[in-house]
Order: sequence, then C-alpha cells, then structure tokens
Amino acid sequence: MAAFDGEPPSSLARFVDPAIAVLCVVAIFVHLGLRFGGGEAWGSIPLFVAMGLGGLPVVWKLLQRLIRFEFGSDLIAGVSIVTSVLLEEYLAGTIVVLMVSGGETIESYAVQSASSVLRALARRMPSNAHRRVAGQVSDVALDDIAIDDVLVLFPHEICPADGVVLEGHGVMDESFLTGEPYQMSKTPGTEVISGALNGESAITFRATRRPVDSRYAQIMRVMAISQQTRPRMRRLADQLGAWYTPLALAIGVVAWFLTGSWHRFLAVIITATPCPLLIAIPVAIIGAISLSARRGIIIKNPAVLEQAGLCQTIIFDKTGTLTYGQPRLTEELAAPGFAAPEVLSLVASVERYSKHPLATAIQRRASDSGVSLSEASQISEPPGQGLTGFVNGRAVQITSRNQLAESHRDAVALLPPIASGLECVVLVDDKYAATYRFRDEPRVDGQSFIGHLSPRHQVRRVLIVSGDRESEVRYLAERVGVKEIYSQQSPEDKLNLVRREMTLAPTLFVGDGINDAPALATATVGLAFGSASDITSEAAGAVILENSLGKIDEFLHISRRMRTIALQSALGGIAVSLLGMVLAALGYVPPVGGAILQEVIDLIAVLNAVRVAWPPALLTDFSEVTV
Repeated sequence: MAAFDGEPPSSLARFVDPAIAVLCVVAIFVHLGLRFGGGEAWGSIPLFVAMGLGGLPVVWKLLQRLIRFEFGSDLIAGVSIVTSVLLEEYLAGTIVVLMVSGGETIESYAVQSASSVLRALARRMPSNAHRRVAGQVSDVALDDIAIDDVLVLFPHEICPADGVVLEGHGVMDESFLTGEPYQMSKTPGTEVISGALNGESAITFRATRRPVDSRYAQIMRVMAISQQTRPRMRRLADQLGAWYTPLALAIGVVAWFLTGSWHRFLAVIITATPCPLLIAIPVAIIGAISLSARRGIIIKNPAVLEQAGLCQTIIFDKTGTLTYGQPRLTEELAAPGFAAPEVLSLVASVERYSKHPLATAIQRRASDSGVSLSEASQISEPPGQGLTGFVNGRAVQITSRNQLAESHRDAVALLPPIASGLECVVLVDDKYAATYRFRDEPRVDGQSFIGHLSPRHQVRRVLIVSGDRESEVRYLAERVGVKEIYSQQSPEDKLNLVRREMTLAPTLFVGDGINDAPALATATVGLAFGSASDITSEAAGAVILENSLGKIDEFLHISRRMRTIALQSALGGIAVSLLGMVLAALGYVPPVGGAILQEVIDLIAVLNAVRVAWPPALLTDFSEVTV
C-alpha cells in the first residue's frame, strides 16, 4: 500500500510498521488458538492490543487526511477499522490493520534516501591529504588545504582537490565527472580534478581550489538539492483510491439516509474495504521486484515500476550505455610499404607488456584478427613518452602525433588528417608505419534498440547527453539514430536538462557514472546501467547489473506488465466491491456477508497479482546482437 503522504516513510516508520504487522499476525494466531481451544472469553484481548497499537495510528492519519480534504485508499481503510470496532468485528479490524502495516512495510522496502547517497559520496573522498612544505610531506585534514598549497598524490589514491600538476607523469581516471571512458594522461601543466583516481605514479600538484569549492563538492551539493526537491509521485493505489473512497462513502451515506439503518451503512463500508488496493498492488510490485532480480535488474525504489512504462522521454548518458564504455581500435591506417596485419602483430607483441589504456584495445583487435604474436624484448615505457621494444630484431615504437613531430618532423607529412577520437602513431625500424584510431564504439544493437523504443514502448523522444566533446557525441548519435544531443554537459547541466524534460513528459534517465547521480535521483525514473558505482546505484531507482540494452527492454516490459496486472486486480476487485456495496445498500448483503464477499474478492485479486512473479513465455521483444 502507498505511504499516506506519498513520501518515503521516516526512519521510525520503517521500524514501527513491520513491528505492527508482526504484532497483528501474532494476535490473530493467539486469538484463533484461544477461540478454538476453550479460552474464547480471553480471545478478544490480543485483538484489542493489536488494534490499539496499530489501529489508532491509522485512525489518526485518517483524521489528518480528512482535515486536508484528501481521499486516498488509506481513508477507507481507516473507516473500515472504525466500523469493525463499532460492529465488534475485532478480527476483521485486526486484519485490516495488518493490511495497512504490511503495505507500509512493502512501500519502505529499498527506497533510497538522500542521506545514504550523500554518505556514499562522502566515503569516496579521502579524509586527509599529503601537503609538501619546504620539501617535507605531512598529512593534513581537507579543511586545512588552501589555494596554492602543494599536494602529493600517491599511486591509487583519490585526488583531494582541483589543481595543476607540478611534477610527475602518469594517468588518472576522471570518468566519474567527465563521462569519458579513458584514463587521462597527466604531465606538468595539466589539470587534475578532485575525486579522480590516480594511476600507478605519484604526482605533485598545486591546489587551485579548496576542497569545499571543488568540482566533487559541487556534485555533492547538486545531489543534496536534487534529493530535497525530488517531486512527489502519486502512487497507483492513491490514484484509484482518490475516486473510489468518496464513492464508497457516498453509497453508504445514501443507504443510511434512505433507510435510516446504520447497519446498511456498516455493511456497505465493510464490503468496500479496499483490500485489492491494500494487498493486490503491493503483491504485484513485490512480484515484479522478484522477477526483475532473477533477470539481473535490482529494483531499489518500487515506485519506478509504476512509472517506467509511462515515460515518454528517455535520456541516455553516452559512455557505457549506448557505447561499450571502453576504447576500441576502429581504424588501422598503414603507411605505404607496410602491411596492416604485420604491423598489428608487431604492435600487439609489444603492447602485451603495457599498462596504457589503449593496449587492451590493440590486444583485442589482434585476437579478433587472428594475427600471431612474438616475444618482445627491451620494453621501455617512460611516462608520457610512448612505448618501445624489439620484436624479431625489429624496433617498434608506439607514440603520439606530437611526440612524432618532435623526433621525426619529416614523417609528419605522411600522417593522415587529424580526426575525432584517440589515436597513436607506430614506427617500425624508425620509419612511420601506421596510425591507429580508437573510439568508444556504439553498441552494434544500439540503432535497432533506439528504433524499437517508439513502436513498442510509446517513447516519443530520445536524447543523448554527455560530458564528452560534441564530435564524439554526434558520431554516436548518427550511428544509433538519435537526433537530439547535448555535449560537454556538467552534472549541473544534466540535472537541469532532466528537470526541463520532466515538465514536458515523464522522463527516464539512463546513466552509469558518478556524474550522473543528480540526474538519476531527479528523473521520473533513474536507471543505473551496467557496472555502475555504488554512488550511482544509490541515486538510481533501479540498477541493471548486466551491460546489456536488452535488459532495459526487459525492465520496461516488466514495468508495463506489472502495471497491467495490478490494474486488473485493483479495478476488477473494485468493480465486484461496487456491486457488493449496491447489494448491501439494498439490504441483500449483511455486514458479515459483506466481510465474506470482500475476502473472496481479496483472494481472487491477490492470486491474479501473484502472476507478476511468474515469467511469461516472452519477456522481451527486442533481439540483441552480441559481439
């Protein structure tokens, strides 16, 4: 059942509601044991306790809602509890309390909170930094770092502040902020950003901002703001209860007004108890959560299951969603006199000993091409100066265009024009041999998946947003068939874009980086994709564990199927309840008969809702292409 105010339950409620549910179950069993064990005179006592501890809070919330003129599914539940007391139907009243508390417990399951996200962000940052003064290095707290302080960053440490490199050569992983999947080379004069993960070389840099003013701190502030301003969603049970509750009360009042019998009113209200709303919908949600988990989709906020199928706009972060999230060798431009397979064999033989982020891409291409590798010797890889080695007596050098211009100016004229993406230059026996170009390639099934969204899921608009350069984003968009792109976007820009789109239509945001966390937390549905970080996972409403577009399709189908079955249970149960209420108003159904009728309705509605957990024969209609 939905939370009374449409908001995540408080910390206290997360403990109180399960306790009340357990108390009701114990009270019911004790009551039945006493009733059929000869202690019927004492049988009502456990029910009194359960209704006192659990029913009074529900009635109190009922009064609060009446004051605010709100008529949700909880209102009729509260009226049912009061009615059961007046009718001395204490067992029925305790069951209604169990429905309410059990529904609240389900609602609070796995709902994210701003504090957990911010704690995850804070855990990533170090508690101190290594400051160098007069040649001596000492540890200081982050709050003590000032602009122009000289800081030393050891291998595999998180950068504590924004700054400029003074000494050292190495690489840093900045993907959490920039969205680019590559490790960035760091040499004197280049910038470093807080939160980036250092590679295997120590780096000395000068702080240009205090940690509290750094880019990472800005992400934390944006994250906090996005959580505080997160829009309240009207849940499915409340949407139905908004008209069902006043109608049920009206039928009961009319029956009393025309007949003067309170028994007619009480019979109508007991028959109207919205158990299909209180039980069937949560059962359907739990079934969808279970089915999703078996399919590698973790539902952290059950509300996303109700909303995902309604989203008309989908925003994809570029890296790792519609792309593979890692550079691939896309072009081998061999120089005249050199055969591409021969050069690839030489380069891959040397790259086996490199830790450069492009080495893996070269190794993968060599494996796919089936070229043979040879033993390499005299491997040398000075930071920032490329890789050299000898293979079968031939000197092999992998370097950059800029490095080539310094050492072999005559070879620069042989190079192909500069293109977007990354590249490296190959020299064999001191002669220009090839240029290799790399890209974070679009998924081979990306175009078919984008084309699948509109006819199958009624998605009207698809956008790509990225912190990467416009040329890279446009390249991806053209390959997958997306027309709207936003490049060089900061976390704040992504957040503002999501807010703007949400004013036009329900919006689903798909991302996999820490820089996506604010947008994920704010979107109608935030979906963390692939091997997302713990921070991204905390901010998202759902997490797809496999790096697969097909899983996004499954998630959308599970959401739509859950909503369809939940509506079948709820609307079907309400329709039969309305018929029972009319019969009760006419005097054909007494209060006890109404309670029995409602139990039958409950059973049918819940059994139908359980179907959500059973995987259908076809859970997706999108055929993936694997590589």
